[in-house]
Amino acid sequence: MLTIANLTKIFNRGTPNEKTALTGVELSVGRGDFVTMIGGNGAGKSTLLNCVAGVYPIDAGEISIDGVSVNRWSEYRRARFLGRVFQDPMMGTAADMTIEENLALANRRGKRRTLRWGITSGERARYCKMLAALDLGLESRVTSKAGLLSGGQRQALTLVMAILQTPKLLLLDEHTAALDPKTAEKVLALTDEFIQTDNLTTMMVTHNMRHALTYGNRLLMMYEGRVIVDVKGEDKRRLKVDDLLGLFERASGQRLENDRMLLS
Repeated sequence: MLTIANLTKIFNRGTPNEKTALTGVELSVGRGDFVTMIGGNGAGKSTLLNCVAGVYPIDAGEISIDGVSVNRWSEYRRARFLGRVFQDPMMGTAADMTIEENLALANRRGKRRTLRWGITSGERARYCKMLAALDLGLESRVTSKAGLLSGGQRQALTLVMAILQTPKLLLLDEHTAALDPKTAEKVLALTDEFIQTDNLTTMMVTHNMRHALTYGNRLLMMYEGRVIVDVKGEDKRRLKVDDLLGLFERASGQRLENDRMLLS
């Protein structure tokens, strides 16, 4: 479904601040895969997602979705079949628009614009049904401004917006990191439910090794712009945190004193 070949990304090329963020990344993600990604700050996780989404142009390599190269596709063009949820709950919604207006905007992304005005009763019913699944009471507040919602509510709304059109690929960039632990668990559980229900192909970056082990059918570990560990299926289900630390040490050649060193 998603194929990445020899992907390289260099920031500030030719300057004293030159930084190679990705080095020859090779990755193939199958349809329906739920991939969790871990690694320290600067390992290249978010950069990889941004390259796939078209936020950053790549310096070398190939990115293909369903066998079609998207290297020359703009971020806008890729957005028609990608769903994204960011770390910052404020980034995914328009604060001055109502909940249903935000959902309508997401629902019409990439579609032909017409002169038809407003939100149909059918659309509103669908939005309310999806919001009700969140169990946050948002289905009774569809005319409220998104800016009045809490961070957790806005992130849950962003998640619904991201999957509204059943994207070919869902990209989650530490989407629970800014939430309190209880809300983060709620949003993660909803995320997993939506992914399983619609069999969404998903890549989820996280700094929480427990989440990386609990969710998904595949785990990637990145280090210095490379994928150094790729575990899937039954092998992943058997993993524990200590096993991850051992895998990292063998793959990177770096000695770790504790799990915090891997994620810092």
